[in-house]
Amino acid sequence: MDSNATTPLLPEVMEAMQPFWMEQYGNASSAHRQGQQARGAVERARMAVATLLGCKAAEVVFTSGGTESDNLALFGVLPPDSPEKIHLITTTIEHHAVLHAAEALAARGAVNGNIEVTFIPCNAQGVVEPAVLQAALRPNTKLVSVMFANNETGAVQPVVELARIAHAGGALFHSDAVQAAAKLPIDLTGELHEVDLLSLSGHKMHAPQGVGVLFVCQGLKLAPLFHGGSHERQRRAGTENVPGIVGLGKAAELGAAWLAGDGVAKLAALRDRMEQTLVAGIAGCGINGGGVARTCNTTNLYFDGVDAEALLISLDLQGLAISAGSACQSGAAEPSHVLTAMGLPLARARASVRISLSKLTTDEDVDYALEVIPAAVARLRKMGAARGAVSIAAV
Repeated sequence: MDSNATTPLLPEVMEAMQPFWMEQYGNASSAHRQGQQARGAVERARMAVATLLGCKAAEVVFTSGGTESDNLALFGVLPPDSPEKIHLITTTIEHHAVLHAAEALAARGAVNGNIEVTFIPCNAQGVVEPAVLQAALRPNTKLVSVMFANNETGAVQPVVELARIAHAGGALFHSDAVQAAAKLPIDLTGELHEVDLLSLSGHKMHAPQGVGVLFVCQGLKLAPLFHGGSHERQRRAGTENVPGIVGLGKAAELGAAWLAGDGVAKLAALRDRMEQTLVAGIAGCGINGGGVARTCNTTNLYFDGVDAEALLISLDLQGLAISAGSACQSGAAEPSHVLTAMGLPLARARASVRISLSKLTTDEDVDYALEVIPAAVARLRKMGAARGAVSIAAV
């Protein structure tokens, strides 16, 4: 139940990839038959991704994953050697692939005096309000980057309105859709037509790790991160990862079919049953960001009086994988930057966990989670109370 971290390959994805490791292993840039077989497979995958995103195939750029896609979007639009003074707006709740890229741009801008970065806040539900973006715009704002759905809470951002505001202010708009692709409908020629750049990652949607996409709207020029061949219409140099791209194409095809059916409703029902049962049955348990639209698979729960890392370890020993929603930096567990940006007290942020399901999650999986999580929480609270009693007695 840590599918926002990664997902397993679907059998159909593995089957589609299999020939391109040993049998049809050509370089997609080669002119001979093997090369053209590889090129055909890459272009079929490109069309499948374009269908999922509702865009043109020529607007799909294959990358090594979400991190590269985010970096290409930011550095491609805002090259550090820009001769003009330019402004970037992003948010305090972004994935580190955007946050750290923005921080790097800000650091270089501090030296060169040509790039400024504004990090706008979210509200208590983890949503960026359009009025906040409107107030942050400047005449020289060149790019706004706001994620589509948050990786920790699942909160869906008002991307349509935010993109409209960015365009009205003369800025381009990028969205990290790594946690939204194949979970939410995306139509880049429909209501999302004002989104200029959009990132996704294969391994979040049952494709392999090491492959991703950056949607680049037609006519937009990017400064490349890599210099080499003319791959991906000169936007991303490097020999294509044909097996990975084929896998991503198949996963996109399956994801589009899942969205068109009742997959979203079924997965949301599983998530809702689990979180409602836990909240009702465990005192001091609640949902972080539960009052807004969320992706169908994600819940972020707090268990007051329980250390999230200890709960993660306890559940892992019982075969249940979840996320503590924090990162280990310099040997110290830091609270989630998303939850603290939402205004949660440090104690509650440290008592919060993310549970993220996938299309492979079953009722039996949820039943098992509802069996082991309450028991683990009760056990850890009892241990904490005992330690507190010993400490008081010692004093």
